[in-house]
Amino acid sequence: MDNSQVGDRLCVSGSLGGISRRRFLRGAAAATAFTIVPSHVLAGSNAATPNDKLNMAFIGVGWQGIYNLQTFLQDHDVRVVAVCDVNREGPYLGRGIAGREPGRRMVDDYYGDKGTGCAVYADFRQMLDERNDIDAVVITTPDHIHAVAALAAIKKGKHVFCEKPLAHSVSEVRAMTEAARQAKVATQMGNWGHAKEDIRLLCEWIWDGAIGSVREVHAWTNRPGGWWPYGIDRPKEEPPVPEGLDWDLWLGPAASRPYHPAYLPFTWRGWWDFGSGALGDMGCHILDPVVWALRLGSPETVEASSVKLNTRATPFGAEMPAGKIHPETTTAAAIVRWEFPARDGLPPVTLTWHDGGLMPPRPDELEPGRKMGDNDGGVLFVGDKGKLMCGCYGSDPQLLPASRMKAYKQPPQTLPRSIGHYKEWVRACRGGEPACSNFNYSGLLAETVTLGVAAIRADMKLRWDAAKMAFVNTPEANRFLSPVYREGWSL
Repeated sequence: MDNSQVGDRLCVSGSLGGISRRRFLRGAAAATAFTIVPSHVLAGSNAATPNDKLNMAFIGVGWQGIYNLQTFLQDHDVRVVAVCDVNREGPYLGRGIAGREPGRRMVDDYYGDKGTGCAVYADFRQMLDERNDIDAVVITTPDHIHAVAALAAIKKGKHVFCEKPLAHSVSEVRAMTEAARQAKVATQMGNWGHAKEDIRLLCEWIWDGAIGSVREVHAWTNRPGGWWPYGIDRPKEEPPVPEGLDWDLWLGPAASRPYHPAYLPFTWRGWWDFGSGALGDMGCHILDPVVWALRLGSPETVEASSVKLNTRATPFGAEMPAGKIHPETTTAAAIVRWEFPARDGLPPVTLTWHDGGLMPPRPDELEPGRKMGDNDGGVLFVGDKGKLMCGCYGSDPQLLPASRMKAYKQPPQTLPRSIGHYKEWVRACRGGEPACSNFNYSGLLAETVTLGVAAIRADMKLRWDAAKMAFVNTPEANRFLSPVYREGWSL
């Protein structure tokens, strides 16, 4: 149901090597011809006994949810006991079959249970009420479901792995962070690049003083890039709800509206009620090395300017007049700027986000013909002694120009290396050390992202008071900090 990381590559240790998600899913999620090896083939002397296993349930088994399910199934410390999805079964964007029934079949085929092992649910609330044996949940839903599902699980003492951007609003992120801390459950956000070697090297270089003090950072992505509609009205047509889809449960806490294929799958990212546009989609991946390396806390200000029109032909509605942020759908492109104060001996820093194909100025130190970042985006750190560039997820960090990179002497390792983003969380659930992107860390990262989304919607410069959780200069913009839930739904 989240299905958000199109084209991602899984490169962390303890997982699936360098296999691309796209290639892995193309082979594994088609109908029920799964490529994962059954557990009885993999079992050996080091395999955990059934009583030692972490009982895991999945909330959301769309495209990305199927990927997460496949990954955790192969962990010998895990036993998947239930899957939940509002969609029974159906094709997903030509990439295979997704939904609760394909998820159940995948689990039962893997364990050899022949349809008798894995429980299936449409409503996660029912699942959490009925299954006292669940130890941990993986949440892979559209953004607007993240908080209500995570809080329901945390209140019952379940460990939580939640896909980025953690939640749909600042208030939800804060609520999830505080609840997890008080409940002392193990958490992890799905920004899997946080476990990579590259992001650790980047942090160690910056902390080594490779580019001096950093006061300016630029980050960018090409999203939305046609993946979802933007700047358009709600469709007026009311086609029938597809068989097997519980549309009311899909809406969850969002305001009621008739079903339309303009909203799903994946295109929900372009609707304010369900997603957060390009920044919500990719911000927690691309800004992760910035927040980590520069030890960012809460910003003092955030502002945004946007390209508001949908300049592409679309069957879903008309274009919005220029000069207004559309109340229903996200922008075609945006620039967001956060100002962070001095912290821990580090100087103030300005962070600027560019999406929709907008780019920062090309640095003079970058050789002609050399690409900025990679196909999903990148980051440029500007220090008073040089510049450092990386791709999405902190990938392939390089000092600029290339001659500086060649001459640079690597500093000693100061950060522990990861056993894998997914394995970190399983270890934490079983009483080990906290996962590296647990909500104490990823909550701050997600707050930065959701504050940026609020600034896009407010279309003005906002002064942020983190303690009061309010925009102190523009109170009317505070409405973008918390969603309004429809009756029957709450945190």
